[in-house]
Amino acid sequence: MDSHDGNGSAEALPPPPPPPAEIPPDVVPIKVESDPPKKKRVPMARKGLATRGQKIQLLSNHFKVNVSNVDGHFFHYSVNLMYEDGRPVDGKGVGRKVLDRVQETYDTELAGKDFAYDGEKSLFTVGALPGNKLEFTVVLEDVTSARNNGNASPEGRGSPNETDRKRVRRPYQSKTFKVELSFAAKIPMQAITNVIRGQENENSMEALRVLDIILRQHAAKQGCLLVRQSFFHNDPKNFADVGGGVLGCRGFHSSFRGTQSGLSLNIDVSTTMIIQPGPVVDFLIANQNVRDPFSIDWAKAKRMLKNLRIKATTSNQEFKITGLSERPCKEQTFTLKQRGQENGEAEALEVTVYDYFVNHRNIDLRYSADLPCINVGKPKRPTYFPLELCSLVSLQRYTKSLSTLQRASLVEKSRQKPQERMSVLSHALKVSNYDAEPMLRSCGISISNGFTQINGRVLSAPKLKAGNGDEFFPRNGRWNFNNKKLVDPTKIERWAVVNFSARCDTRNLVRDLIKCGEMKGIAIEAPFDVFEENVQNRRAPPLVRVEKMFENVQSKLPGAPKFLLCLLPERKNCDVYGPWKKKCLADFGIVTQCMSPTRVNDQYLTNLLLKINAKLGGLNSMLTVEHTPSIPLVSKVPTIILGMDVSHGSPGHSDVPSIAAVVSSRQWPLISRYRASVRTQSPKVEMIDNLFKPVSDTEDEGIMRELLLDFYVSSGKRKPEHIIIFRDGVSESQFNQVLNIELDKIIESCKFLDEKWNPKFLVIVAQKNHHTKFFQNGAPENVPPGTVIDNNVCHPRTYDFYLCAHAGMIGTTRPTHYHVLLDEIGFSPDDLQELVHSLSYVYQRSTTAISVVSPVCYAHLAATQMAQWMKFEDTSETSSSHGGVTSAGSVPVPQLPRLQENVASSMFFC
Repeated sequence: MDSHDGNGSAEALPPPPPPPAEIPPDVVPIKVESDPPKKKRVPMARKGLATRGQKIQLLSNHFKVNVSNVDGHFFHYSVNLMYEDGRPVDGKGVGRKVLDRVQETYDTELAGKDFAYDGEKSLFTVGALPGNKLEFTVVLEDVTSARNNGNASPEGRGSPNETDRKRVRRPYQSKTFKVELSFAAKIPMQAITNVIRGQENENSMEALRVLDIILRQHAAKQGCLLVRQSFFHNDPKNFADVGGGVLGCRGFHSSFRGTQSGLSLNIDVSTTMIIQPGPVVDFLIANQNVRDPFSIDWAKAKRMLKNLRIKATTSNQEFKITGLSERPCKEQTFTLKQRGQENGEAEALEVTVYDYFVNHRNIDLRYSADLPCINVGKPKRPTYFPLELCSLVSLQRYTKSLSTLQRASLVEKSRQKPQERMSVLSHALKVSNYDAEPMLRSCGISISNGFTQINGRVLSAPKLKAGNGDEFFPRNGRWNFNNKKLVDPTKIERWAVVNFSARCDTRNLVRDLIKCGEMKGIAIEAPFDVFEENVQNRRAPPLVRVEKMFENVQSKLPGAPKFLLCLLPERKNCDVYGPWKKKCLADFGIVTQCMSPTRVNDQYLTNLLLKINAKLGGLNSMLTVEHTPSIPLVSKVPTIILGMDVSHGSPGHSDVPSIAAVVSSRQWPLISRYRASVRTQSPKVEMIDNLFKPVSDTEDEGIMRELLLDFYVSSGKRKPEHIIIFRDGVSESQFNQVLNIELDKIIESCKFLDEKWNPKFLVIVAQKNHHTKFFQNGAPENVPPGTVIDNNVCHPRTYDFYLCAHAGMIGTTRPTHYHVLLDEIGFSPDDLQELVHSLSYVYQRSTTAISVVSPVCYAHLAATQMAQWMKFEDTSETSSSHGGVTSAGSVPVPQLPRLQENVASSMFFC
């Protein structure tokens, strides 16, 4: 970025200060008096309700909760579980069984009280237990049953499964546990009413947590799999096969929420991934997509199976897989101890696992002889089972990331039309039978079974402007460019086609593209050339393929092209994509568009041209109010709009750096043109790290400086006086960090540019992953685009609203939940909702309103594209630099290559 004005002001810069004199080494700097501590910002209160739009009656999946007993207290006890020898219990899931047993055995000592136990370290009761510290001892017979991983490893002394005689002699399954309950805190039930008033403090949040724990425990008692606030029943009707031995399992999310109209229970459909239950061998065949057990890759299988729970058909017992045997079943030996005849001495016999099961146990084995055995023992004392005797237990979560095909299949199988979703939810509420839950009873809680009725409003679509002065209103959240020109079309010149795809008629494709461009007002010259990939290179690694293609292009072209159209193989998510983008944008500064030429028709080409036009600096359509500048508060004074997002590695790739992207509007008074700045940061860190990054007294390498300077240059040397921030992907618990950490960094970077500059801020968080849904009463369709809700199920105190800007075509619309954390600019509720609604209509990639404001979508796209670059980075020489915090402090994170100057301010992510 050229620094015409390092301080961002329009005056000439003062001369540089003289170089500092040498400071003697023994000088101790004087400590500057620190500023008084800053007041922490908190999310602002609601400003009143908006009124614009046509009224509409809706229903929501919030069920009203009545609380009649608010005089008592919840008592919180911490739970300490030990074996009889004092070792702590580490296995998950044992806790619930142990405490159930405590309750059965010591009912009178516990004054007949019911528990709400979270399965870990916390237990709650209504009213106090008879003492502040209570100790109990209980015995459990078969520790390894339904919902746990079992700590009882078969004590088979090396035998694959103990002989029956030994089992009688030593009932090794029974274990003795010691349980300590110590008083930790007491929470007034009155706190529940504070939630409803919106006075959220430690106590009120804790009181809600107790209610949520009661629901979880209720589900656990019915044998459900629990995943945070969701639970899943073991019912094959809820399973959908998505391929690779993975099933989508449908269950329910339920949580208590304080809303404007009181306490409500929010129930929604939720899906998790589980391992296909049944024979282990069937799972492996499906997981690896092979024909038979003899084609299985066992190294892969071992990683996949570790820690999964199985039942052995020989004894109806459950075990946890610790590994596989080194040798096949018919060669793997172990020492079988048998009672000697004469003196009762046990004699040791070396037998193979196969021989033991077939001859000693008389179990017929059909195909296990040549396959590895499953090991369920300890590292030093293996315990083997032949593969065919092992079955995977149901409801075991699959936590690795899904393939593209699996994800598509899951989405397709889990979507439900609004009416179907409503009936499923009503049914779930009936079946869950919360009225019978003793803990809820003792809190005096009853849950209504009707959906909450809500008054919504439908905002009318903003007027859009196309080319040739055409103006139009979108209908039902969509429009098209048939017979319309783009509002600001570019030229496509000095360009070429590169083809990594085997089959494609490139001549026809280019001809159709030029014709389609003409209709939209884009002048497309004939391309220099079409570069076909050399057949020998197709098998090469992605980086090599890209290098070779570039060598070819460079050798034939007179100079650097302005644009490259890249045809990828038919497979979506092709691995050439990341390296290709990086090469074009970071190494050469060439705008590029990739396509996968499967079904290419007019609509496809139009969509392609919308993206190309935006990348090359054109605009497809814009809001009429941008053109006349008449957007409330935005058009009057220079305003920059930011979209901020952080994308993390997918599950199973938790050590890859996270990627933070911030996009910013440019060329004020427009709100349709954006650019992006992207950086890597430590894995899993949600707050954006590099907003302000001073490297000396005059240099700041942060994201904000780059974007603010670009705004200044592109908006006629004006500094933004209003900064509107849309932040994606943070939960309510992180709002204070956004307001106090991120916003502070942004303010610092403004002050660094110009000490006297005091822009005003508007900070809004956009959330998509919540569980509130809206339905039209008695109509089968989704809510109409433009539907906004700011009453009834919204927060009792803070400033939030739900908006469905898009037309939900399939499944049930997921509204976006906007939280206004700070507004120094002073929007009225109506103007603010109108602005957010309008920003859903300026997304250049599509001719529809989208479900969340465009700057947030762009930030998401920019982060995702950069993640593709990282995927193929050679990290071998910086193998330690994968980020993350070690004992030595945080590890450096590999930096992303910077984009070339000429594409840095483009909409390369579009």
